[in-house]
Amino acid sequence: MSQRFRAIQRIIGVIIVMSSLTKLPPAFLALAWGEQGTPQVFFGSFMVSLLIGVGLWVPVRNVNYDMRLRDGFLIVTMTWVFASLVSALPFVHGPPYLSYTDAIFEATSGLTTTGATVIVGLDDLPASVQFYRQLLQFLGGMGIVILAVAILPMLKIGGTQLFRAESTGPTKDTKLTPRIAETAKALWAVYFGLTVLCAISFWFGGMTVFEAVCHAMSTVSTGGFSTYDAAFGVWNSPILEWTAVAFMLLGGVNFGLHFVAWRRASVAVYSTDSELRSFIRIVIGASVLVTLMIWFGGDYAHLGEAFRFATFQVVSSITTTGFAVSGFDQWSGAAPLIVIGVAFIGGCSGSTVGGLKVARVVMVVRQGYREIKQLVHPKAQFLVKMGGRRVSESVVLSVSGFIAIWMLCFVLLMVGMNLAGLDITSSFGAVVATMTNLGPGLGSVASNFADVSDGAVWLGTLAMILGRLEVFSLLVLLTPAFWRE
Repeated sequence: MSQRFRAIQRIIGVIIVMSSLTKLPPAFLALAWGEQGTPQVFFGSFMVSLLIGVGLWVPVRNVNYDMRLRDGFLIVTMTWVFASLVSALPFVHGPPYLSYTDAIFEATSGLTTTGATVIVGLDDLPASVQFYRQLLQFLGGMGIVILAVAILPMLKIGGTQLFRAESTGPTKDTKLTPRIAETAKALWAVYFGLTVLCAISFWFGGMTVFEAVCHAMSTVSTGGFSTYDAAFGVWNSPILEWTAVAFMLLGGVNFGLHFVAWRRASVAVYSTDSELRSFIRIVIGASVLVTLMIWFGGDYAHLGEAFRFATFQVVSSITTTGFAVSGFDQWSGAAPLIVIGVAFIGGCSGSTVGGLKVARVVMVVRQGYREIKQLVHPKAQFLVKMGGRRVSESVVLSVSGFIAIWMLCFVLLMVGMNLAGLDITSSFGAVVATMTNLGPGLGSVASNFADVSDGAVWLGTLAMILGRLEVFSLLVLLTPAFWRE
């Protein structure tokens, strides 16, 4: 084995060891709560994961190799794959006793903050298992932001300033800065602080401490897991729903902005961000449109009630959190399609959200508008601008290419879901749910993936990782040139 792959093995070993640690908090909680059987499951899963990680690391612990940029793609992909594999163990050997296929889907859904589930009967699960699911989303949420800060500026496909304190655009800094570790700590502090604030808000809103902590972990991470099948429908509380809307929106904002606002102790930075302004406009426009559709359609008798549920569902979808209002897929007219459709857009670059990202969508729309103007005035020169600044042609082309490849993968996965036994509506809904990291879909997967075939479950697992790794990071591994020394 070459030095390159031995060095990658060493890193993967460390990652598996770190992933094993996620079993300890629920294990100790299960002991404290006096649960029967679950402490042994979590401690056993911890030991198995730890031994696998140490077994990979020890033989190559002294390897010295300077990693190249392309090695990062393999490491990032392997991180998500192996973390999902070892995180699935407690779901197999303890409640809810899933098959390994379903368990990997559940663990991947947690770590990628997708929120799709194969479990029916969440209310009856032991509290330690419920906590473990939420913990996976909490860790996965910030894992993605750190990845975005470290990788996307190098890819030149961010489409906006992912880290405004260090860079003035996605193409300025094409290598990691010496302050990435410092930045990562600051982002973790902001993320943790928002989660604590969210938990306190939920607690004041009427949740128990356990419910508040669990739902805060899946709200700020825009994950969408809940400790109840009915999620927020259990409380039917406008206060809790509007609190969730606020923190889902905060999770959908570029964490670079949160970092700068935290460092400067000023919120003025938010008003200067063009992507955030576009994001807020889309949220308001979609919420008003869906409100009018379901009010005039007779789904709700009062305008205020229609606005409350429409806004909650739109924000949940565009931030790809995935908390769902019961029966939203049966709303009048095109409301369900609009709700699902905004998940394609997603939130801001550098957030915990999935989807294409607002900056890319805005940029490709402006590029299309430029082409129309060019047809009218063939000899004129038109620029694509973001935030008042010209975007270079290389970035415009990268974003257009990214969206084209993303859509091609979407169509292929949708055909695959159909071949795996889902009807057309459910196939579309399943790929939206997984590839945008939304969670709920349409048709037979509107609530969960419990009744779909193993083939569709594996395709959903692939789609979650593909969407979370921004497509290119995974597809580059399929090129022969990548594997040449």
